[in-house]
Amino acid sequence: MTEPVAVAVIGAGGWGKNLVRNFASLKGAQLSWVCDLSEEARAQAAAANPGIRCTESYRQALDDAAVRAVVVATNAPSHHGVARDALLAGKDVFVEKPLALSSSHARELCELAERGNRILMVGHLLLYHPAVDALRRLIDAGELGEVLYLYAQRLNLGVVRRDENAWWSLAPHDVALANYLLGGTPDTVSLTGATFLQKQNDVHDVVFGTLHYPAGRLAHVHVSWLDPHKTRRLTIVGSKKMAVFDDASADQKLVLFDKGVEPPQSVSYEEGVRVRTGDIRIPALRMQEPLRRECEAFVRAVETRKTPLADGRSGLAVVRILEAGAESLKTGGRFVSIQEDRA
Repeated sequence: MTEPVAVAVIGAGGWGKNLVRNFASLKGAQLSWVCDLSEEARAQAAAANPGIRCTESYRQALDDAAVRAVVVATNAPSHHGVARDALLAGKDVFVEKPLALSSSHARELCELAERGNRILMVGHLLLYHPAVDALRRLIDAGELGEVLYLYAQRLNLGVVRRDENAWWSLAPHDVALANYLLGGTPDTVSLTGATFLQKQNDVHDVVFGTLHYPAGRLAHVHVSWLDPHKTRRLTIVGSKKMAVFDDASADQKLVLFDKGVEPPQSVSYEEGVRVRTGDIRIPALRMQEPLRRECEAFVRAVETRKTPLADGRSGLAVVRILEAGAESLKTGGRFVSIQEDRA
């Protein structure tokens, strides 16, 4: 029988506690270490998972030769340093989004993983959502026709961050989705936004981003933690049909609209274009917790040595877009090209 993959989770507060929960009960994995600076977080992890080792210093876990995989769920500014240490220690690494806060740091992590033949995976959770699986199958089968554009809204009242703005905190989900569903990366990005709550720190609370992809395709991203609605919605418009992925909906995660606009056989001034309205369908989905599926994918990649869907290079592509968007935000919304690397 194959030995379970020994996992160390670094960062057990906030989202990290959900990763601790999943790896503690995941078939094929063995949660060995939980590392956190907070004594309270360590105590909670130890109480919930008797037998695991808890430490304030993550280097203790990295020094354990039995540990094969490391999960980095610390705050975003520390992702690069912690993940770098783990890769240099010869571990396979899962990093919560974003992979890093600069493309140069993200690229360094990718190169370290490739040189060391290590798995590097990024926590782009929604790529493992059953509704996104179904949506990608619809696109690949041509059911939507040619994908023209999409727009995403990720809004709520809170949680307000101090060490990253709404773009860096919320947009990685939707940028990763746009890249995945459009099958590529944008050429340019333009951002506008505003700071209302933390003017002294210039932390943007609301951001509107426009991403231009090849072949004229478009993606628009609206993120905010200062909004009356809890919205987690993506709309994708094709030449044949349209679809909405609503992650906040309890029973209508994915809705398919047989709607479109078609030119008539012979166009006259009076006719113009013809709007077509058909059925609305809610595809049946076999729902599973996306985080569970994401954790399973990481363990599977460690065991098989096969590149995961949300690999380091896809994480680097997202960081490049986030970085270019941040530059656009500083310059009042001018279009910024997506470059290979930035300082």
